[in-house]
Amino acid sequence: MSNYESVLNVKKPKSRMSKRNIWKEHVLAYAFLAPSIILFVMFLFYPMLKSVYLSMTITDPRGQVAEFVWFENFVTLFTSHQLYSNLSVTLMFILYTVPTSLIWSLFLAAITHNKLRGMKIFQFIFSLPIVISVGTGSIIWFLLFHPTAGMLNYFLGLVHVGPIPWLTDPAWALVSISLMTIWMNMGFLYIVLSSGLQGIPEELYESAKIDGSGPVRTFVRIVIPLLSPTIFFALIVSVIGAFQAFGQIHILTKGGPINSTNVMVYSIYQDAFVNFRFGIGSAQALILFMIILALTVLQFKVLEKRVHYQ
Repeated sequence: MSNYESVLNVKKPKSRMSKRNIWKEHVLAYAFLAPSIILFVMFLFYPMLKSVYLSMTITDPRGQVAEFVWFENFVTLFTSHQLYSNLSVTLMFILYTVPTSLIWSLFLAAITHNKLRGMKIFQFIFSLPIVISVGTGSIIWFLLFHPTAGMLNYFLGLVHVGPIPWLTDPAWALVSISLMTIWMNMGFLYIVLSSGLQGIPEELYESAKIDGSGPVRTFVRIVIPLLSPTIFFALIVSVIGAFQAFGQIHILTKGGPINSTNVMVYSIYQDAFVNFRFGIGSAQALILFMIILALTVLQFKVLEKRVHYQ
């Protein structure tokens, strides 16, 4: 036997062993991933495919599929005024809540980002809304918004301002829901932005102070660019969360008065689980999904260029 043949005979078992080991590693990896894959299939992919199917059907009063109509539900939605009204309310809700929540939380994080005595107490207070559920927070604000016994109108009376119909006036209902949502979002955003501020080295503040830069200029020229990845993350999460707002609207106003707080998610709930029109509800859900996806991609394409990664 030549030396070449002996080398081939040695390499063949090794290559077989290596392929067998790779196959075993793949099987082991998929075995570990199997629980997660099963959960994703059951609670994400299957409901999504089911929604696509239901969006092309008409259901009877019991919620059973009665007829397959292809894209008729989408045509009905896009030719109706209700979809654009709900989308307009949703966009107004996002405009009210997202910028205000970010600016307010950033302000609180900035003023508490120091080592003064007693600052831990304020940090705990500002982080507190994150542990309060939407239901509990809605009940708290429902009492605050009460037209006669509410604390908000009581304080307005102290400065000789008449009572405001917070939840019963179409001009104030969405503002009221937005105030409660800003308070609910404050805890999470405050923690995220405070963590981002803690990641900025103290040497940068000292260098800026030596160069004669004041606190405001340092914050605008140095802190915000270094904090831009955190702000970008908070913006993405806040926009998606605002599109998905439901609990506070359901508890406080139920989409009223006169549909002034009827955002798209609540309209989906009414069509699907109140009126049992699962086809229209699923079609709205898919439209909402595409809108959120498009806005998220747009934010990544446009705003990420202004993000300064260290």
